[in-house]
Amino acid sequence: MGKPTGFMEYERQDNTSLTVGDRIKNFNEFHIPLSDEERRSQAARCMNCGVPFCQNGKPIGSMVSGCPLNNLIPEWNELIYRNKSDMALQRLLMTNNFPEFTSRVCPALCEKACTCGLDGDPVAVRDNEYHTIENGYAKGLMTPRIPQFRSGKKIAVIGSGPSGLAAADTLNRRGHSVTVYERSDRVGGLLMYGIPNMKLEKWVIDRRRELMEAEGVTFKTGVDVGKDISADEIKESYDAVILACGASQPRDIKAQGRECSGIHFAVDFLKATTKSLLDSGLSDGNFISAKDKNVVVIGGGDTGNDCVGTSVRHGCKSVVQLEMMPKLPDERTESNPWPEYPRVCKTDYGQEEAAYLFGSDPRIYETTVKEFISDEKNCLTAIKTVKLKWTPDPGSGRMTMEEIKDSEQIIPCELCLIAAGFTGCQSYIADAFGVQLSPRTNVLTEQGSYKTTVEGVFTAGDMHRGQSLVVWAINEGRNAAREVDEYLMGYSNLR
Repeated sequence: MGKPTGFMEYERQDNTSLTVGDRIKNFNEFHIPLSDEERRSQAARCMNCGVPFCQNGKPIGSMVSGCPLNNLIPEWNELIYRNKSDMALQRLLMTNNFPEFTSRVCPALCEKACTCGLDGDPVAVRDNEYHTIENGYAKGLMTPRIPQFRSGKKIAVIGSGPSGLAAADTLNRRGHSVTVYERSDRVGGLLMYGIPNMKLEKWVIDRRRELMEAEGVTFKTGVDVGKDISADEIKESYDAVILACGASQPRDIKAQGRECSGIHFAVDFLKATTKSLLDSGLSDGNFISAKDKNVVVIGGGDTGNDCVGTSVRHGCKSVVQLEMMPKLPDERTESNPWPEYPRVCKTDYGQEEAAYLFGSDPRIYETTVKEFISDEKNCLTAIKTVKLKWTPDPGSGRMTMEEIKDSEQIIPCELCLIAAGFTGCQSYIADAFGVQLSPRTNVLTEQGSYKTTVEGVFTAGDMHRGQSLVVWAINEGRNAAREVDEYLMGYSNLR
């Protein structure tokens, strides 16, 4: 334990942020790290619990509480406090391939299970992680770790999102030769084009790609496997294949008028903005613009919030975010005790920014779209909404919804963004490799396994488990790498 009385002496202090008025002027990250001395005090708050729920990563009360990667959080917190940042970095990298990603975009499941949070504020684990990895890069500690021996085995990873990158990184360190195929023009998958720049600046991904290339990983971008190159050619050229193509089939909204122009999937909106930003600083105009438009975002999750924040930076006229579900409570209820994941309402950066600009929280709860209204040119002009009522089914106890009569409203809208989640992987890649899909259109494997129904073909990430978090994708990539290693070598010493 770093400092036995640290959790009593120091209050939680998060990394500071630029003011809303300043940060919405651009697409840059806006958090400002604490000083090294302040960070040591934050690490000193870690209690080094007898049972560290923070690193447990197990289902508690139907939801996972704690870190799915089983990060050695108390250990590197103590090392940060003792000013042994080099050793803290070593412990962090033992379980997490990419702390620079998770420390920016993970919702910090670890903090939700922190014992300090039982009666107070949890340890600032995510910010401590950010400090550790960025300090490592700044001090030149993140140098290429090139395997001393090569196994002679070749592996193809299809998809360069967090699961594909984690699998490639892990297998390369084992001594296998790994080639990563990416259909987009840049490496990163959802990290590159699914997460806005203000949450994860793209030079962070490029920095890691360059490090992986120096360590021996080969990247082939602009190659759509199953179209530009056949699955048979891939299987013939490699000893094993990992499909890590994500769950990129967006869920649509079926309502009258859906065919009119001005309605886009969130993923297309976010990708176009990021690509144009990287290509030209938005000067090429090759993006879906929200400038001077009334925007309606359908979906209350993280992607919906990202659409709100991006629309604000475009200069939208107004923005509304529709959420089908009721508003969650602001604090834990008795039925949701620690260390369960807290089912409470959170206000994220995009909602904060919209409230700052337009005077109120953009979210409208228990509401869905009834009709898309267009003009004579078939351009979207408004959306008709209807309120919903949720009631428990007498038989099953499950909540069911019904429309509330005469509750329709008209909301002006020239741009509608559908952020209603994803239904599974795109079928063409699964069909190309001949792998079976589950009823939820994820690639089918046995429980706890990553091996598909096709010999030598494995899967990982959202393509395997469905839409999830970056930290789960890294976990999946590591576990799939271990199973591939066992398949190729007959055993594995990967953790």
